[in-house]
Amino acid sequence: MNLCEPIEEAQVQQVRQAKTHINVVVIGHVDSGKSTSTGHLIYKCGGIDKRTIEKFEKEAAEMGKGSFKYAWVLDKLKAERERGITIDIALCKFSTKKYLVTIIDAPGHRDFIKNMITGTSQADCAVLIVAAGVGEFEAGISKNGQTREHALLAYTLGVKQLIVGVNKMDSTEPPYSQKRFEEITNEVSTYIRTVGYNPAAVAFVPISGWHGDNMIEPSDKMSWYSGWKIERKEGNASGTTLLEALDSILPPSRPIHKAFRLPLQDVYKIEAHIACKFKEIKLKIDCRSGKTIEENPKMVKSGDCAIVVMEPLKPLVVEAFSDYPPLGRFAVRDMKQTVGVGVIKSVDKSLAGSGKVTKSAQKIEKKK
Repeated sequence: MNLCEPIEEAQVQQVRQAKTHINVVVIGHVDSGKSTSTGHLIYKCGGIDKRTIEKFEKEAAEMGKGSFKYAWVLDKLKAERERGITIDIALCKFSTKKYLVTIIDAPGHRDFIKNMITGTSQADCAVLIVAAGVGEFEAGISKNGQTREHALLAYTLGVKQLIVGVNKMDSTEPPYSQKRFEEITNEVSTYIRTVGYNPAAVAFVPISGWHGDNMIEPSDKMSWYSGWKIERKEGNASGTTLLEALDSILPPSRPIHKAFRLPLQDVYKIEAHIACKFKEIKLKIDCRSGKTIEENPKMVKSGDCAIVVMEPLKPLVVEAFSDYPPLGRFAVRDMKQTVGVGVIKSVDKSLAGSGKVTKSAQKIEKKK
């Protein structure tokens, strides 16, 4: 179509009727069933055909990993399939009644937390998968468990909408135990409240990622489950399944009227990993309310929230989170450990000219 041609009314209507696009990241402790649940959901929603699933089932069985057929929808690397864990993030698209969803499967192993941060930084909503199996939930919610770290990272990186999938309900004692679900719901609610989420606005869905219980359709094995309800100022919602919970997500407003910015995810030479120095600790604040606790504190310790001034040692492309969320998040790592995550309040561009300026930029500057 010639770009100068007038747009037909039918084309306008087609654009208006197009489904809203949202990004969802699946997070949680290693071996909680994230890839299996995500792969099964994609299959049930038509994101992958039956023949491909049968192919994965055959290949997985040949490797003695028959239960990984849904996980292999997203775990495509040879190392991932051999080790049975997700290493890199994987993306897949599918449609719900309301949205076009790009779902991001993030690794749960602590060695690959950097990849998890990459996936979470582009998400509008997070689905936290916790395993209900005996001992599995306790491992994830423990002090060193990834359930805690992933929930904290998601909130700190600006992902304010959360869904909790209580997975592996078929492996509780007894199977599909109401008592176990309520126990997990209470404990997770207590923790995410300390992070900053409002549990009343979070859907808790008991599921089985392998068998498909409460994924697309209500399960007949959990008759005690009356469904999830969420309360929020933008409007309440209720439902039974994980798919309905995804359709209850509030789509974020995109900065479509502002100057174009394109955050890159995969590049050959990564320029966004830059050493920086902390110049000043301005305020120590309450993580939930944002109120000032202390001005000009001498130090901050693990778990504290603060407003600090950081200076990259080389030029770095970033923006304020309020202007361009994808370019307004950051993570600070030291000795392979994540020591800080957050969002950028403001950017001082007064020293921006100190970096290398291209010839084309120089020509544009002369014309002004």
